[in-house]
Amino acid sequence: MARKPAGAPVALGQRIRKRRQMMSMTLQELSNACGVSVSYLSQVERDNATPTLGTLAEIAAALDVGIEHFIATPRQSDSVTRASERQQFAVSGTSVIYERIGAEFPGHELTSFVLNVPAGYASETIQHAGEELIFVLEGEILQVVDGQQFLLRAGDSIHYLGQHPHSWSNPGDRMARLLWTGKMLHGATPSAHIPQEAATVLARDDTRPVAPEGAPDATVK
Repeated sequence: MARKPAGAPVALGQRIRKRRQMMSMTLQELSNACGVSVSYLSQVERDNATPTLGTLAEIAAALDVGIEHFIATPRQSDSVTRASERQQFAVSGTSVIYERIGAEFPGHELTSFVLNVPAGYASETIQHAGEELIFVLEGEILQVVDGQQFLLRAGDSIHYLGQHPHSWSNPGDRMARLLWTGKMLHGATPSAHIPQEAATVLARDDTRPVAPEGAPDATVK
């Protein structure tokens, strides 16, 4: 395991720490998962040591990403999504259809989706680290935050901390369409923790690849 050379970039350790925090893992849990000592992981996260590619691959695997998540330099064009081409996905057991509009790149903190919510849908009540911002594009939703109810219609929005118990539903008789943006320390969903392997994708041609992590509010009562 190589020591960090003078003048080396400092972003690697910060990216690893952010990813670990997003997954709500302690250093000890990461150590157990990747076989690297806690003391060395701590040095890596503080950019006092630089892991070999082999060690970085073990850390990346334990954090459920590829090694390129920490070392790749994305092109800005990769973050552009087109309405006519945007992939849609659904999570097993729910009827909400998601459209991912946020990009994944090293150091990113925001996750964003357009949600197509059918009439009668209701999420579970949950709490988590981070925050959420919801903007209603079409239809209406009933948002509950810390026991308070807010009926939101097209053009309305709400912003709240995830630490407050919250849930939402579509009480209307037609589909609601929402813009959801969140900043969380947990890599799973803000209102229903969805394992990646349990999610399915619904593309516009009805193919079903794997749903990306971070999809919000996918549990139905």
